[in-house]
Amino acid sequence: MDSLKRPSLFYSFFLALLLCSNAVQASQNYEDALAKSILFFQGQRSGRLPLSQSQNLRWRSASGLGDGSQARVNLVGGYYDAGDNVKFNFPMAYTTTMLSWSALENSKRLGPQLENVRVAIRWATDYLIKCATATPGVLYVGVGDPNVDHKCWERPEDMDTVRTVYSVSRNKPGSDVAAETAAALAAASLVFRKVDSAYSKLLLRTAKSVFQFAAQYRGSYSDSLGSAVCPFYCSYSGYKDELLWGAAWLLRATKDVSYRNFIDSLGAHDSTDIFSWDDKLAGARVLLARGSLVANDKSYEPFKQQAQDFMCRILPNSPYSTTQYTSGGLMFKLPDNNLQYVASITNLLTTYAKYMQSAKSTFNCGNILVTPKTLINLARKQVDYILGDNPMRMSYMVGYGTNFPKRIHHRGSSLPSKTTHPQSFGCEGGFQPFYYTSNPNPNILVGAIVGGPNNNDFYPDERTDYSHSEPATYINGAIVGPLAFLSGR
Repeated sequence: MDSLKRPSLFYSFFLALLLCSNAVQASQNYEDALAKSILFFQGQRSGRLPLSQSQNLRWRSASGLGDGSQARVNLVGGYYDAGDNVKFNFPMAYTTTMLSWSALENSKRLGPQLENVRVAIRWATDYLIKCATATPGVLYVGVGDPNVDHKCWERPEDMDTVRTVYSVSRNKPGSDVAAETAAALAAASLVFRKVDSAYSKLLLRTAKSVFQFAAQYRGSYSDSLGSAVCPFYCSYSGYKDELLWGAAWLLRATKDVSYRNFIDSLGAHDSTDIFSWDDKLAGARVLLARGSLVANDKSYEPFKQQAQDFMCRILPNSPYSTTQYTSGGLMFKLPDNNLQYVASITNLLTTYAKYMQSAKSTFNCGNILVTPKTLINLARKQVDYILGDNPMRMSYMVGYGTNFPKRIHHRGSSLPSKTTHPQSFGCEGGFQPFYYTSNPNPNILVGAIVGGPNNNDFYPDERTDYSHSEPATYINGAIVGPLAFLSGR
């Protein structure tokens, strides 16, 4: 009798385990995570903040109101890139491009969040337009000396460091940052085309001008600006990928064959297994593959092949995979701020899956058949991991779920707000009481996604461990698309 009961108990236990595991998979509230991922951008705003409901993170207030004055121009606005008080246009422009792409591909699924995404995009593009048009022949690419700023732990509202202005020009070229800026403005022009045609035309006109500058005066902004951008946002991949990316977005926005001719003449054919604010090859190829899969134009077949080659390097079961995964199932590219790569690549997974669905297309990685569902399942696994389905049972999105990072590496979040402490803490005054403390941050930066766990799925939740605990605009800019896609609107 006992021997008959044991299998029955085993199967009951197995069924309960299976149901529990399915419950975990189905338990993520993508709509809630989506709303919070967009709300995060309010915490990164620079400039004069609105008093209305469009500023829900009330612990933030006006900052950087004199930005640009050093160069006698108005560069107020935009976003702080991560946990510091510097405006780096290279990652900011990439963030804007990704937000715009997410809005274009998921406009229906975004539902009521579409307008919030537009607001987040416009906060960046208003600033990028200033940077591109304030001085003829000059593109402003950043405000704030990162080497000085990083020696301080103070609120953006209290900044007393020199707000150095950085720019590129004919004599100091920056094809990478200029082409990324053009991509951002061109992509955003499509987002606003039906809702604000005048603004859309301004965006596109500026994008064309900035791209012409990028293509005509070749050179990397890292070489031109040195320690002002390196090692923070060095253009490690060079500028050819941005020229491809910028031309691809202008081609989509204008349908002007000259951009296609430029792309064909560029010769950007290197293989890749990464996508980020620095390396745009994979994103450009997925975007251009749309010409084959959605528009059914055979001349775009080579880009489809390159996009498929990228997917084969990402998929865990592919014989051509060059991507590591943790034992908990997280894609692991680099030890510093790994979730930025996860978010960006996951965006390509859902976007390419959508294009494949449009064409009722499949492809093979060796003997492995890849369907849209293959890509969507991997994307879901990555998003669910970020939201809490991981060995730490921790959501890596602040304010989502009950167990999330409490000590993020973020100045504004970690220091008492001006409402509770009107006096300035000064440059170094915030370190001892608020940076080195184990106390949770007093201000919750809702929606912020941190750099994430290490390759052993471990996250210490320490403010000083910036490579894992620092949030960044380009993580959220990339994750909005997958969250919208999975919300299934």
